Amino acid sequence: MTALDDAALAALDTHLRSAADADDFSGVVRVERHGEVLLERAYGVASRRWGVPVRTSTRFDVASVTKLFTAVAVLQLVGDGRLGLDDRVHDHVDLAGTTIPREVTIRHLLTHTSGIADDADEEAGESYEELWVDRPSYSVTRTADFLPGFVHKEPNFAPGEGCRYCNVGYVLAGLALESVTGTTYRDHVREHVFARAGMDRSGFFRMDEAEPDVAEGWEPVHEGPDDDGPVTGWRQNVYSYPPVGSPDGGAHVTARDLARFWAAVRGGELLPPDLTRAFLTPQVLHDDGADDTDGAEPAPSVHYGFGLEFELLADGSVRSAYKDGINTGASAILRHYPDPVAAADGPDASPQAGAPGVTVVVLSNSEAGAWDPIRRLDELVRG
Repeated sequence: MTALDDAALAALDTHLRSAADADDFSGVVRVERHGEVLLERAYGVASRRWGVPVRTSTRFDVASVTKLFTAVAVLQLVGDGRLGLDDRVHDHVDLAGTTIPREVTIRHLLTHTSGIADDADEEAGESYEELWVDRPSYSVTRTADFLPGFVHKEPNFAPGEGCRYCNVGYVLAGLALESVTGTTYRDHVREHVFARAGMDRSGFFRMDEAEPDVAEGWEPVHEGPDDDGPVTGWRQNVYSYPPVGSPDGGAHVTARDLARFWAAVRGGELLPPDLTRAFLTPQVLHDDGADDTDGAEPAPSVHYGFGLEFELLADGSVRSAYKDGINTGASAILRHYPDPVAAADGPDASPQAGAPGVTVVVLSNSEAGAWDPIRRLDELVRG
C-alpha cells in the first residue's frame, strides 16, 4: 500500500518548487506506476552561469548509474558467447606486471567481489575529486587511461572472498568489452544499449564541448573554514573528474530515457531470458543491515547484483531494486519498488525485482540534489 495519490504528489511538487526557489534543488523527478507516469517535473536551472532552466528533456550526468549500462552491455556479450562471466579478465586485458590477481573474473568485476583496490576508495571516505589535484582530469578520455590509477595497488582481499564497492572493476569490464568487440566502450553502449532501449536522447557528452540541453554540474561555495556557512557562490565541476563518461560513470540521460531503460530490461528487450533473470536477481550480500536498525524493525539487507543493488526484507522479499550515482555536480537514482508477488521457484521463475510496481527516477546537477526527493518518495511508497 502506498501513499502515491494525487494530493501527496502535489505536495511533493510544491516542496520541490520551494526547494528550487531556495537553490536547494535542481533536477527532474519522474514517478511511474505500472508504466503510467504519475509525476514528471523539472526544477531549477541547468546552467547557473546563464540561468537556463531545467526541462524534463534535459540530459544529466548520472555518475555511477552508468554501471547499469556497462553491466547490460557485458551481459549481452555473455549471451552472444563472446565473453563468459567466469572468464578471467587477464585473458581479455593485458594486465601483465600489475597487482590485479589472475583469478579475477568478469563476474567478480560486475558484483564488486574482485578485491581490487579502487582508484579512490569511497567506502573508506576517500575523495574521487582529489584524484585530479596532481593529475589533469582532461588527460583521461580513453578507458585504458584509468589503468595507472589503480593497477599497482595491493588488493583488499582475494577474489570472491569479500564484497566491496569498486568503481574500477567496471573500468576493467569495459576494457574486456573493448577487447572482444574491437570498438570503444562508448560507441558500443550507444549502439547496443541506448539505441536498442529507445533511449534516443542519451549519450556520452564531453564537458568541454557544447551539447544542447545538457545540465552543467555545480556545487555551492560556502563561507567559513569548514564550508558550513552561508552560500557565497557556485563552482562548476569541470576539474572534478574526467571530461567524458566511462564504464564506471558519466553517461548523460534524461529521466524518461532512464525509465525506458528499466522497462526495456524488465521486458526482455536487451538480454536473453536467462540473463534478464540474472540481472534482476541479487547475487551477493553486501550489508546485512544489522548496524542500521533503530530497534523498531529490522533494516533491509543490501545485496549487489550485476550493477543493480537490492534491498531485501527479513523474509527475503525485494523491497526495492536500485542504482544510485554521486559525484561533484551530479547525483541520480533509479529505484523500482516491485509489487508483492508470490514466491516462485525454478530456473524459469521471474525475479521479484522484475514485477510491475512503482519506478522512480531522480536526476540532479548537484552532489546533494537527489537525496531529499528520493527520501520523500521512499516514505510515500512505504505509505
